[in-house]
Amino acid sequence: MRYILLLIPCVASVATWLYNISEPMLFGIPFFYWFLMLLIPVSSIFIWLAARTGGDEL
Repeated sequence: MRYILLLIPCVASVATWLYNISEPMLFGIPFFYWFLMLLIPVSSIFIWLAARTGGDEL
């Protein structure tokens, strides 16, 4: 489960064909840029969740 939580933000950041558009704009920033800026805190949440659910399996 924890590896799936870590894989989701990785795939979302690499799949540029899904968000390589300029509309909709948010405060004059194209979608491509504000999606990547939004992905940073979302990735942090996924990493935190993976750490909380993973336990000491290493």
